[in-house]
Amino acid sequence: METEEIKQAVRSVYGALAMSRTIPLDTGCCEPATKDKLLRYGYTEEELGGLPESVIAMSDGCGNPTGLGMIKEGETVLDLGSGGGIDVFLASKKVGQQGEVIGLDMTMEMIQKAMANAQRAGLSNVEFRFGEIESMPVKTGSVNVIISNCVICLSPDKGKVFREMFRVLRHGGRIAIADEVALRPFTREERDDADKWCSCVTGAITEHEYASNLISAGFKDVYVKQLRKPGELTPSVFSAFVSATKP
Repeated sequence: METEEIKQAVRSVYGALAMSRTIPLDTGCCEPATKDKLLRYGYTEEELGGLPESVIAMSDGCGNPTGLGMIKEGETVLDLGSGGGIDVFLASKKVGQQGEVIGLDMTMEMIQKAMANAQRAGLSNVEFRFGEIESMPVKTGSVNVIISNCVICLSPDKGKVFREMFRVLRHGGRIAIADEVALRPFTREERDDADKWCSCVTGAITEHEYASNLISAGFKDVYVKQLRKPGELTPSVFSAFVSATKP
């Protein structure tokens, strides 16, 4: 698939998720969103108890990037592929009223749902922007922390994503990402399977590629930690936390 074909496929699938609250695929790394799943994926009862049910129902990730301890009070946080807003809302509590959290998503349906969720939750320190993670509508050097949850694996140009992340971060800025990582490089034929790509599988890159691309973009202290072993339906990828720092 070409770059624009991949983006359109991803936009279509996750736009449908926003409207129906279910992923229109038979397989994938991400289970249907339930409170039990989120607890197993690193969220706490306290965190989930303060969220509207509509946010939990639209949560489709592979970890809890806000739980890495990277976010401090008063900071500006950017969530790449913010979806229904769960990580934006949790980050908003950590930064407090003096901080700000920006959710970025490529699907207008997700943006609309997230904005409605934010209004329902009465949050005043969050905003949602429509755009692609390969070309972020964010000022250079304006962000302290970048989080993301099972989204970068969906991008057809991860090198560009990492360079954009480096651009928008301030010096000393950090990334705290939950993502799918491949055990081996995928073939062109495998990467051309739109369902597998949109299921967070064949768009994933290896741990070595992940670290190398981040270092090439300028990051230091790159660290990849496996969260869960490959599953029965997805034996070629595993969920991981990825962190790094901008010098």
